[in-house]
Amino acid sequence: MGVPRIDFYVLPDQRDNGRVLLACRLADKAYNLGHTVYLLAASEAQAAALDDLLWTFRQDSFIPHERYPLAGAECSPVLVGAASPAAVEAQVLINLTDAFPEGFERFERVVELVDQHPDVLAKSRERFRQYRERGFIPESHKL
Repeated sequence: MGVPRIDFYVLPDQRDNGRVLLACRLADKAYNLGHTVYLLAASEAQAAALDDLLWTFRQDSFIPHERYPLAGAECSPVLVGAASPAAVEAQVLINLTDAFPEGFERFERVVELVDQHPDVLAKSRERFRQYRERGFIPESHKL
């Protein structure tokens, strides 16, 4: 397994649902490219909101997804949960938490979502530094 690519997507504002809508758009894009995705939510409430939003964020999109941990044996290409990503089998990790994601090295890509809220900015700068301290070279993309 190779080294994960780490991307920070930086929104120009701090709308309430900006990061979750961006997470849905990126999950949709990754799914359409044939990748498996884990959307790591900050809480079970956020995971439930993401679960709902994945059905409705765009009229013409359909993203097969399930909550993680899985209830059944089937595994959807997109998983949504607040559980540690360390045991999740997926190619892309989309991190919506403020924490450094445990087990991120297992993914091909790690996506960090940033808006202009001061707390979000400060915590994302800290994660950026933590990736660099571990020898990774994260890239930033201003949207």
